[in-house]
Amino acid sequence: MNVSIFFEIAPYDWASIGTSIFCGAIIGLERQIRGKPVGIRTSALITLGTYLFLATAFMLKGEVVDPSRVVGQVITGIGFLGAGVMLAKDGAVVGVTSAAAIWVLAAVGVMISSGYLLPAIKLSILVVCILYGVDLLEEHTKAFSRGVHKKVQTRYRWKKPE
Repeated sequence: MNVSIFFEIAPYDWASIGTSIFCGAIIGLERQIRGKPVGIRTSALITLGTYLFLATAFMLKGEVVDPSRVVGQVITGIGFLGAGVMLAKDGAVVGVTSAAAIWVLAAVGVMISSGYLLPAIKLSILVVCILYGVDLLEEHTKAFSRGVHKKVQTRYRWKKPE
C-alpha cells in the first residue's frame, strides 16, 4: 500500500494550508489568551476555509466563472460570523474588535489563495501587534481609555432570590 496517497492533496498545496493554519493560529492565540470569543480553532478554520474556497474558485474553468464573486460571497459570510460575536452589554456594544479580526482573517485567507504566503504571515504578525499594542496603550495611557474605549464593567450584581 502506498502511504503517499494519504498526503497527496493536489491541486491544493501543503505550504498554503500550513500558512493558512499558522496565520489563523497566531491571531487566534492572541484572542484566546485574552479570553475573547474568536480563538485558535475558529481563526485557523476561517483562514483555511477562505483559502479553500478561493483556491477552488481559481481552478474553475468556463466563461461564467469569476473568482471575484466568490470573494464577495466570502466577505458576506464573514460579515455574518462577525455579527454573531458582537453583543450589547449594559448599553455598550462589545465584540467589535473580534468581528474586525474575523474580517482580517478572511482577508489573510484571500492573500494565501492568491499565492502571497509570506506577506500573509507578516500581516498576521502585524495584526497581533495591533491587537496587543493598542490594548497596552489603553491599559497604561488615560487618553486611550476614555469614552467608548473605557472598559465595560458590570453594574448589576446577581442577587440570591429570597
